[in-house]
Amino acid sequence: MTPRPGTMRLACMFSSILLFGAAGLLLFISLQDPTELAPQQAPGIKFNIRPRQPHHDLPPGGSQDGDLKAPTERITRDLSSGAPRGRSLPAPDQPQSPLQRGTRLRLRQRRRRLLIKKMPAAATIPANSSDVPFIRPRPGTLDGRWVSLHRSQQERKRVMQEACAKYRASSSRRAVTPRHVSRIFVEDRHRVLYCEVPKAGCSNWKRVLMVLAGLASSTADIQHNTVHYGSALKRLDTFDRQGILHRLSTYTKMLFVREPFERLVSAFRDKFEHPNSYYHPVFGKAILARYRANASREALRTGSGVRFPEFVQYLLDVHRPVGMDIHWDHVSRLCSPCLIDYDFVGKFESMEDDANFFLSLIRAPRNLTFPRFKDRHSQEARTTARIAHQYFAQLSALQRQRTYDFYYMDYLMFNYSKPFADLY
Repeated sequence: MTPRPGTMRLACMFSSILLFGAAGLLLFISLQDPTELAPQQAPGIKFNIRPRQPHHDLPPGGSQDGDLKAPTERITRDLSSGAPRGRSLPAPDQPQSPLQRGTRLRLRQRRRRLLIKKMPAAATIPANSSDVPFIRPRPGTLDGRWVSLHRSQQERKRVMQEACAKYRASSSRRAVTPRHVSRIFVEDRHRVLYCEVPKAGCSNWKRVLMVLAGLASSTADIQHNTVHYGSALKRLDTFDRQGILHRLSTYTKMLFVREPFERLVSAFRDKFEHPNSYYHPVFGKAILARYRANASREALRTGSGVRFPEFVQYLLDVHRPVGMDIHWDHVSRLCSPCLIDYDFVGKFESMEDDANFFLSLIRAPRNLTFPRFKDRHSQEARTTARIAHQYFAQLSALQRQRTYDFYYMDYLMFNYSKPFADLY
């Protein structure tokens, strides 16, 4: 039977509608962002998506720090790949509905895109440089003194970089390892890295970091043993390799230095002129046994009574009976300033101005200032240039010259003048 013309027209119209509908559906699917389909897949498998919070949502030192890409593969290879000490794995996420997962995933991806847009490109920033510009001070502090402190920082960095370029040409090609950052302390809340230089205000700087981190309300409340023997502050080498590189490239890095001869005398007075249960038996006994011709049995038993010339003999001896100690080691070895590009270089001699200027730059609480109190042996005068000269007067001209040579890079890098006129 021949179909009626009306029936044919209806069939053709119905087929056309089906074809247009199918074409529209295919077009709609092709225009969708494939990440919007991720909730229908097992997370991180089909599209290799791993939801991650932006940096400011992470707890300080969080485990996600290790997921950030290394600025350079060379540095990544040289850093140790072991798991960080004292860190625990994150707890697994609670089960969520597909709708909740999709919503949270889209929010995190949007935040991540915004974060990446705001961050400088990794290829343009050295791993050891944070490229952190100076922040303007609080309202009312922009005066000639602030400008002078800012220029002083620029000059100190220039002198340090020129010395590194002249005498440490190979350092810029070396990679940062955990050993290079073992003396650096981390304060995540204000994104600060502080390289500890003993006898240059380090005890009080650690107190300041603890207050910044919210671990204490006042620097005056923190005891000496808590500062040096507690575990409240993290060291940079306790993080995994990506955590180290991330902090080096984004945190404000600072160190404080001191005139080398004064720092040496300060260390000697502290460790050898007062009872000490570590330095006398470990260093004192070895120094007396090697450099005092007729040492008494009592002196050899206790290690007490080391004289400054004997201590300097130990320091200059290439075959030392005991190793080097951080209290008199070179700043250039403790903090690797030719390898790590420090943003702020303070000096012990201008501690109050430099420290409070730095606290202003990082937007520290206004009531936090650098403490003035002497950490140990408070009844004694601080070691000054005059006191240091009295101790060095006990040495021969050759010993003074050799000690100056020993600390030559510290004198050069931090622009300290020769302490004696007869030094060359």
